[in-house]
Amino acid sequence: MIRRAIVATGALAALAGCQQPQQAAGPAGARVYYADTQGAASVCEAPRSVALAAGQQAEAAMTVKNDGGWCGITVALSGKPYDAGLLVGRPEHGRVHVRKVGDATRVDYIPDAGFGGEDRFTVRFLPGNPALRVMVNVQYTPPPAPPAPPAPPPRTPARRR
Repeated sequence: MIRRAIVATGALAALAGCQQPQQAAGPAGARVYYADTQGAASVCEAPRSVALAAGQQAEAAMTVKNDGGWCGITVALSGKPYDAGLLVGRPEHGRVHVRKVGDATRVDYIPDAGFGGEDRFTVRFLPGNPALRVMVNVQYTPPPAPPAPPAPPPRTPARRR
């Protein structure tokens, strides 16, 4: 009886979308779950991970398509996420989110809607005070203009009788 209740509860949780998270492939040994990859931009060209050295600044380039998604770069401190990431150089045309994802820290960039061009930002990490400066190339194609409304029919003069 108890076993049936457990099986039924598991089935209901699966139907409700409360399944246990499934792991996706991540950087060497990092735990990255499928939910951590949702919302990525359709084009995200960036180094998978960047090695940082204490007190030093590393640079990376990123190309992202402006379709509402994010593009991220992963950094780690000896196989562990950093304690904090401080945005010391803000982007002019986007947002930056620094978060722990599995065994690493991911720096995500999300361009402002309708922006295309170049942007940059810098994040400093703790402990060790390394920095990551990212140059971003945002690809944006404006949506096609809506079709013009049909022309009204020509006016004909009214006849008098």
